[in-house]
Amino acid sequence: MEKPDQSKSPSELITEKIAELGDWRGKTLAHVRKLIKEADPEITEEWKWRGVPVWSDRGIICTGESYKSHVKLTFLKGASIEDPEGIFNSSLDGNARRAIDLHEGDKINESAFKEIIRAAVKLNSKKKK
Repeated sequence: MEKPDQSKSPSELITEKIAELGDWRGKTLAHVRKLIKEADPEITEEWKWRGVPVWSDRGIICTGESYKSHVKLTFLKGASIEDPEGIFNSSLDGNARRAIDLHEGDKINESAFKEIIRAAVKLNSKKKK
């Protein structure tokens, strides 16, 4: 894998990653990216750990990793977020993280997903005293 072009913004690199995937995973990543931006217009896109899209607002909200069989959205503080709709379906055992694994053909509950994003932002906004 070649090194990312340092002259490109993280958003440009994420757009390239989506295009590079070129299949349902790219479409899925593009869709959740749109939902994240709708839920939090102040979101910052970052590019970390050798090519992982990261969305942040006062701290990391979630990462968007793509694997052969699924797209994984990992919420660093997911265990502290209410999930009444039960959309977290992976990494459920940990003390901090929670994830959403999306496989080909899966439909995400858009309103519940946006609530999770907003809750994560709110959690990051709370300053440690």
